[in-house]
Amino acid sequence: MMGEKIQPSAEEIETLYQKLKSEGEKGGYNLNPDADFAKALVEGLIVNENRYGYQACPCRLAAGIKEEDLDMICPCDYRDTDLDEFDACYCGLYVSRKIVKGEKALTSIPERRPSDPEKRKKKSFFDGADPLTLAYPVWRCTVCGYLCAREEPPAVCPVCKVSKERFERFM
Repeated sequence: MMGEKIQPSAEEIETLYQKLKSEGEKGGYNLNPDADFAKALVEGLIVNENRYGYQACPCRLAAGIKEEDLDMICPCDYRDTDLDEFDACYCGLYVSRKIVKGEKALTSIPERRPSDPEKRKKKSFFDGADPLTLAYPVWRCTVCGYLCAREEPPAVCPVCKVSKERFERFM
């Protein structure tokens, strides 16, 4: 990738920041109220997108192989669990209302992503069991839990806006 643009412009950072902020608010999510901090993370997302072709979490080491990094493409699979437990995601881009309102301070979040790639592989809800017979398969977004019954998962999750590959067959 030598010679390719890696560093984003201030305009690119602001554009993605505003997009994430708007989409997040529509979905009930809050970006970190420290705009400079949040924009530094957004810059990392753009750098990773330029480097790998996808927005890998800027606070994790990406393999550079999309299939191995699917769980850490922003918003990562761990965001909601981290928000529920710690009021912020691992990198601190997404935070709870408590943090936005200043009722709670942002603290470091322990890494819950397994270090062993084999342990990160998705397991189906029905591993070892016979799924119910349905007219259509049920797909689940691994980021927000959105469910839909159709032949294929949607191209983009209508709730959290992640792409089709972030869905798993649920039933």
